[in-house]
Amino acid sequence: MKIARVVGNVVSTVKDESFIAKKLVIIEWLDDKLQKKGARIIAFDAAGAGAGDIVLVNAEGDAAKLMLGDETMIGDLTVCGVIDSITIDKRTVKTT
Repeated sequence: MKIARVVGNVVSTVKDESFIAKKLVIIEWLDDKLQKKGARIIAFDAAGAGAGDIVLVNAEGDAAKLMLGDETMIGDLTVCGVIDSITIDKRTVKTT
C-alpha cells in the first residue's frame, strides 16, 4: 500500500461495463513528509474520498475486485481508506 492525495475526479460516459457505477479519482503519490512524489494517476475509490484527502492506496488489481465487489473488473489501484494522521519517527502529522 502507498500514501497519496486525491487531486480530482474522473467522469467518463463511455467506459468498460465493469466500470459502471464505480468512482474514479486522480491521485498523486506522496513521500513520508507528505510531499508530492511522481506523476498523477487514476485510481478506483472504494473509500468515498474527496479532493484534498490523504488516502491509503492498494496497488494490486485483486484489491479492486474485492473492495468493489466485482470479480470481472480490471483495475490496479484502489483507494481503500482516508488517512486521519500519520506517525513516522515519533512525529505525528494530522491530515484532516
